[in-house]
Amino acid sequence: MIKGIGIDAVELPRMQAIINDKPRFVKRVLTPGEMALFEALSPKRQVEFLAGRFACKEAFSKAWGTGIGAVTFHELEILNNELGAPFLNQSPHKGKSFVSITHTESMAFAQILLEE
Repeated sequence: MIKGIGIDAVELPRMQAIINDKPRFVKRVLTPGEMALFEALSPKRQVEFLAGRFACKEAFSKAWGTGIGAVTFHELEILNNELGAPFLNQSPHKGKSFVSITHTESMAFAQILLEE
């Protein structure tokens, strides 16, 4: 049974500006495991990665029904499986989850489906 579905979109130029103006934001959003992936990327891919993970965490909070605040960024960890697909590695949700993240030149989108 579906518990919730969430979707979010982030503008890449906005995320680039945040990285430039508030570099601590990156560590506020990403877990240590996500930071390891982030740091291995080129600057362009870092923007896409951070925007995608931010959108994914926002999408989770919508699917969870609480919004960010009731669940924190560090309670949620999105890693990649052996094929490179994102998956929810850590969250307060104990059921199954399905994650999708995609990018265009100017936007990152994420969707999460939670099952009980």
